[in-house]
Amino acid sequence: MSLLQVKDLNIEFHDHIIPETVVYDFDLEIDQGEIVGLVGESGSGKSMSAMAIAGLLSRHDMTKRGSIIFDGTDMLNCSRDKLRSIQGDTLSVVFQEPMTSLDPLKKIGYQVGESMMLHRPDISPEDRKKRVIEVMSHVDLDEPEKLYDMYPHELSGGMRQRVMIAAAMAITPKLLIADEPTTALDVTIQAEVIELLKHINRKHNTSILFISHDLSLVRSLCDRVLVMQQGRIVESGSTKQVFEHPAMEYTKKLISSIPKVEIDDTDC
Repeated sequence: MSLLQVKDLNIEFHDHIIPETVVYDFDLEIDQGEIVGLVGESGSGKSMSAMAIAGLLSRHDMTKRGSIIFDGTDMLNCSRDKLRSIQGDTLSVVFQEPMTSLDPLKKIGYQVGESMMLHRPDISPEDRKKRVIEVMSHVDLDEPEKLYDMYPHELSGGMRQRVMIAAAMAITPKLLIADEPTTALDVTIQAEVIELLKHINRKHNTSILFISHDLSLVRSLCDRVLVMQQGRIVESGSTKQVFEHPAMEYTKKLISSIPKVEIDDTDC
């Protein structure tokens, strides 16, 4: 059985006179250890779908229909307490802009270790600090002992994104949702983040849902690709199939129009 199964997901807003459907009949399966790319232009519905999978859509003027089964849990119908027990534990999210996700008033060490405080209260403060420093070193952050007592504004953009990944991986989740994690970074740092995600996948067998509008990055990372347009999946298949034999004109346009980023795969 797949780690994640999404069937016929529809998301509809009710904040206008006429309800607006933003995601239509979305289907997705991810096996343990698999990396799946979800691509499309801004406003295509890819981030909305991912936030629904993570249980992060809770607006009262919204209707979600369909089925989202993650690791045996019905994410659309389980209790709020059950959702909280999953979020940050077996399922984690890395967002696009770390400065809006990191608390500017809290030190880096506290924020990386926060999920352990919530989900592993039996871990002593001393052991928690050791684990935080260890996981920061695993994401190639230099001098993690020094970073532990620093604040987000003291770090570069690339370092802040690595901190977000460290926080997401502190308890080694089964599924990591990476929502446009490279968009605000330069090309060199983008390549480093992609290599880091590959390393996480190999080392921990972590499944990854990688959301991006940049097909060149998706091609370097993902096993399979789903292409979204105006709230619908218009094409899906293996990365090789979608890139070498795209069936839809929309996919062909994305492939031809997005600048390519060269990623060094020699260590993969």
